[in-house]
Amino acid sequence: MALTLAQAATQALDQIQRGVMEVIATSTTVLDRIGFETIEGNSYKYWMEATLPTSEFRAVNAGYAESTGTLASAVESLVILGGDADVDRFLQLTRSNLLDQRATQEALKSKSVAANFCNTFINGSTGVDANSFNGLKVRLTGAQVDAVSLGANGQVMGPSATDPQRHTFLDAIDNLISLVPDVDALYMNSTVLARWRSLARRLTIAQTTRDELGRLIDTYNNIPMLDIGNKADGTPIIPQTETQGSSVDCSSIYAVHYGDALGDQGVVGLTNGGVDVMDLGQLETKPVFRTRIEWFTGLALFGPRPAARLAGVRTA
Repeated sequence: MALTLAQAATQALDQIQRGVMEVIATSTTVLDRIGFETIEGNSYKYWMEATLPTSEFRAVNAGYAESTGTLASAVESLVILGGDADVDRFLQLTRSNLLDQRATQEALKSKSVAANFCNTFINGSTGVDANSFNGLKVRLTGAQVDAVSLGANGQVMGPSATDPQRHTFLDAIDNLISLVPDVDALYMNSTVLARWRSLARRLTIAQTTRDELGRLIDTYNNIPMLDIGNKADGTPIIPQTETQGSSVDCSSIYAVHYGDALGDQGVVGLTNGGVDVMDLGQLETKPVFRTRIEWFTGLALFGPRPAARLAGVRTA
């Protein structure tokens, strides 16, 4: 059974580790939902359906033409994500009466780890960073992208859009959802989400609900519409600068179904040991206290339709 980080945090005996895991889990709209399956070793090999065998109707006393389906093997490797947080001994001893300096830096490092994972979840490419994993933008190919279209040059969904254009955009969202059985979330940037609210208000289809943390979120057909957030440097994970034909002001929306276990038809996180938090104490080389956060993690997409992408979303 794949556990979310919040669920895994409740099993952590170390209070610092539990705190770090809770910060990572609640910092993004991906890590508060995706489940992580614990695997043995540093990789996981599995088989994916490639082609189906044939079947047929037969006449009485006739036989079947034998055929078999084919499977394709795939391997997902764990990667190492983390970082060190140093606090000068002087600051820890003289300024922690008001704010624990180490705890503050550990929380900030945890948020950075969360943002890094979420950025890689979308944009990761081992061709760019061999130490990372491939994200949805690289993995989603063929019908999971090409079957949804907003036109050769994208389409505006903002205040300047006409009602027919708004309905065309809704049709594209419906098509996107149809590509992923049991969609758990639709991810976009904050600008697209703001334009969605404007569109939903104009078409009187606005829907909201509260999640498990009490946060008010937008929905469409009971599917959460979520801002995936920013990278650690503050820039959007899903930018508004993608190219679609002659348009260079486009963005994307991703539909994702999260699997509950290895082999489930969805997106599943992988880990071995979970998030590890190490208090390395005071270094010998300089007078600082060091905390190391390290996470052996990865990503697997099981089944033919665990996620899909709608490109060409213009917000002007």
